[in-house]
Amino acid sequence: MEQTQPKIGKFSLNYGLILGAVSVVFGLMLFSMDAHTSQDTSNTVIGIVLAVAIVIWALINFRKANEGKLSLGQAIKMGIGICLVSGVIYIVYLILLANVLDTDFITKIAENTKRAAEEAGVMTAEQIQQQYQGTIDYFWISYPFILIASVIQGLIIGLIGGLIFKKS
Repeated sequence: MEQTQPKIGKFSLNYGLILGAVSVVFGLMLFSMDAHTSQDTSNTVIGIVLAVAIVIWALINFRKANEGKLSLGQAIKMGIGICLVSGVIYIVYLILLANVLDTDFITKIAENTKRAAEEAGVMTAEQIQQQYQGTIDYFWISYPFILIASVIQGLIIGLIGGLIFKKS
């Protein structure tokens, strides 16, 4: 009896939902500690580590389900798919955060950016104010960039994971 090959889309959806859920839980944890507006690099590093761990976990399980075989193309597709699903979930969480949980979220982000620009001392007061207002008025533009960054992250993780775990 011949075994059917596992579907990349199913793996991508399942592990993307897992990564999205873990990312939202991490975001809610930051929100509960009032650290959701901080631009600390450790938050970014933790997010990347979570993505790497879950994509690698998915690649390993896909290879097990596929009779020990994993091509580079399959790994890249899976990495992109997982991070794309996760990115969509995280954008929905951000919209919920900005409109329901913390209605001052965008203003807080703009204040942090303004404070950083003032400390750098490179911009004039007028430029800083324009940047502040632009952040508030056009924050929605960040959503497509988050999605693009998620896809690129998935591409890189899938490529590296595929190079490590590929087996014909």
